[in-house]
Amino acid sequence: MSESSVPVTSASTGTLVAESTTARGRRARIALRGLQVLLALFMGIASAVPKLIAHSSAADMFDELGWGSAGMYTIGALELAGAIALLIPVLQSVAAMAFIALMVGAFVVQIAAFDAQYAATPLILIVPFALIAWARRDSNTELLRLLRRRD
Repeated sequence: MSESSVPVTSASTGTLVAESTTARGRRARIALRGLQVLLALFMGIASAVPKLIAHSSAADMFDELGWGSAGMYTIGALELAGAIALLIPVLQSVAAMAFIALMVGAFVVQIAAFDAQYAATPLILIVPFALIAWARRDSNTELLRLLRRRD
């Protein structure tokens, strides 16, 4: 182990893990958590709420797509669930990966139905979601462990 790591035993799994004790490592963890909170707020408030309250801008867009209110409420509920999951440690990586899939779909819809007017937005959002999914990938192991324990 390097000088910047100390051995730490995980209370939930009993396995030995290394955790950075450097100031840089702490700042990186804080910045990543801040990014998660910011994206959760954006996806929950700015994106999901207009769909869930049937704001005219969201309703018009889904009507134009031919998806109607059912599609609008479904996408809004998925965004809100993902925003909440992004803040739950065991679900954070899976939520980020789900948002990547949602952003790919949003990009395709922007290209196909709206002349790519806002196509850059979902592409830009893929980058921080990919960072979170990769940086928090250890939470996937914990999630699998919890799911297997239930069987």
